[in-house]
Amino acid sequence: MPVTRIQDCKTCTHEANNGPLDYTKGLKALAVIVGCNEKSIWRHRKHMNDAAETRDNDVAVNVSGGYELNAATGEGEFNNVTTNQPLETATDWRHIFERFKLDPDKFEIVGNTVRCSMWQQSRRTDDGDRDVIDLYSYRAQFQRKTADAIDLPALYAAARNITPARATNPGTRTTVVVYSDPQIGKVARRGGTPEYLQRAHEVRAKLNELLAERAPAQTVLLDGGDGFEGFNSGGNPMFTNDLSLAGQMDLYGTELFEFVNLMHSHAPVTVAGVPSNHTAWRNAKQNLGNPQDDLGLFMHHQVAKITTAAGMNVQWVEPEPYDESVAVTVPGATIGLVHGNQFGPGQAISWWEKQTFGAGAVTRADVMVHGHYHSFSMNAAGRNAATQQQRWAIGAPTLDGGSDWFRQTAGRDSDPGLLVFDVTEDGFDLGSLTIL
Repeated sequence: MPVTRIQDCKTCTHEANNGPLDYTKGLKALAVIVGCNEKSIWRHRKHMNDAAETRDNDVAVNVSGGYELNAATGEGEFNNVTTNQPLETATDWRHIFERFKLDPDKFEIVGNTVRCSMWQQSRRTDDGDRDVIDLYSYRAQFQRKTADAIDLPALYAAARNITPARATNPGTRTTVVVYSDPQIGKVARRGGTPEYLQRAHEVRAKLNELLAERAPAQTVLLDGGDGFEGFNSGGNPMFTNDLSLAGQMDLYGTELFEFVNLMHSHAPVTVAGVPSNHTAWRNAKQNLGNPQDDLGLFMHHQVAKITTAAGMNVQWVEPEPYDESVAVTVPGATIGLVHGNQFGPGQAISWWEKQTFGAGAVTRADVMVHGHYHSFSMNAAGRNAATQQQRWAIGAPTLDGGSDWFRQTAGRDSDPGLLVFDVTEDGFDLGSLTIL
């Protein structure tokens, strides 16, 4: 039901002919534009707000019915939505979304799918008489808005508006962010792609606040692997994934860029990546090529092209040919990274010890980070003979929808989260360890 305008109101007439006024300009400026006094502008705005509020309440009350929603695709349908007011505009449907606890900023009605029926019903009035009211019943399809559309090429356009990295701080604090095992495209007990996107959006907002608070001189993004689900992992993911392989890789590249861009707005970034089992180039369970023939590392190369073209202060690091681990040295410590499929649950330190004889990249590390097990863990691992620092082996949590495989094989996993810690000139800062 549209808000009724007052015929002899100059402001109503002005808005009818010229469109809504910009009330941010203030009453005095608007009075000059319309050709009336400030009090008239104030009365007009109050009338419109009161009328809209009355209408909103009328629509929001006496709504019944239900809906169905496919969380994986974001498609749904309202069924027998009954209201005492006709739904004439998109604003009306906003109330319907809110009534059924759906965010109207994330969903929209699909055009030409609205179906309506109307009937009359008798009701008793306050004075005891009876009255006849109109009732309306609606069916309509809705869908998740495409604001979060996956489009890696669009990142090239976004790169033109990159926020320059802050000048290097005089201190030596390095903030390390561990982004591991999102397995984009997988559907599990915590949902699929829509739910992952929501978690990632929320955690980046928290990360932005944390980086602003810590003000590091530099940042390190450790990508622990399994950036997307793939189609050759255990079980039959081709029947349960909610994204194609191309869609998985596209969204993974987009998410990787989002993390890099956010961190770059606070300090220069070093990105380290490693091969992993879900993103390996493989046929069924058989890996093809060498460890560097990894589709996750391939996406690193694509995003690196964007950051380079944009002139961003980002360094990209990956293992040497035929190696599966990498090490990054920052002021105060060396950080090692490996996916974690190289060893069984609880065997990270044992594997790390053996790397001394194999001359692996993590041999010299003070902190070794791994993913794969979707669960936070942390264990002391002796002492670095070269630096005399306490060594730590850290297993990273993940933002994925839950690892049903690990929960059923190991009996545990952890809540979704993003691991963050700092390194100072004195070494690994244990007190800084945070899970967002």
